[in-house]
Amino acid sequence: MLPPTAQSPPTPEEAADWSRWMEEAIAEARLALTHDDVPIGCVVVHNGRIIGRGHNRREADRDPTAHAEMLALRQAAGHLGGWRLSGCTLVVTCEPCAMCAGALVLARVDTLVYGCTDPKAGACESLYTIPTDPRLNHRLRISGGISGAICGTLLREFFKRRRP
Repeated sequence: MLPPTAQSPPTPEEAADWSRWMEEAIAEARLALTHDDVPIGCVVVHNGRIIGRGHNRREADRDPTAHAEMLALRQAAGHLGGWRLSGCTLVVTCEPCAMCAGALVLARVDTLVYGCTDPKAGACESLYTIPTDPRLNHRLRISGGISGAICGTLLREFFKRRRP
C-alpha cells in the first residue's frame, strides 16, 4: 500500500516522535566523528521502538557501502528476521544518496525522515526522487528538514575541519 502522498505533513504525534528519533540519529552521527567518518547517523523504528542503528563507517571499515542507512537497515532486518521492513520509519540526519534511497525502496520501508538536504548527492529530493518515483514498485512517505539546522551544522563543521 502506498502512502497517501509522498510529502504529506506529519500529525502532531508523528512530529514529536520524529524529533525524538532524530535526536537518536544525531547521537549516532556524533559516533562517526570518533573514527573520522562523515557524521551521518540513522535509526530504524518499528512499532515505536528503535530496531536498527547506524552511523557512517566507510573510513573505519574501508567499505564504500558502510553508510549509516545501510548499516541500520541490516540491523533492522536482522531484528525482524527478514528483508521486508514494512511498517518501519527510517530517520537519518542527511538526505540519502542513490544507493541508500534504492535500498529503502527495496526494503519496503514506509517512511523516510531526514534532517538536511544533500545538494551534491541527495537522491530523495535534491538530485533524484528515487523513493517517490512512480515507475518503481514501492514508494515512501518522505519528510525532510527535521532538525535540519543541527544536522547541517554537524556536516559543515566536519568538512570545515577537513578542508580548511
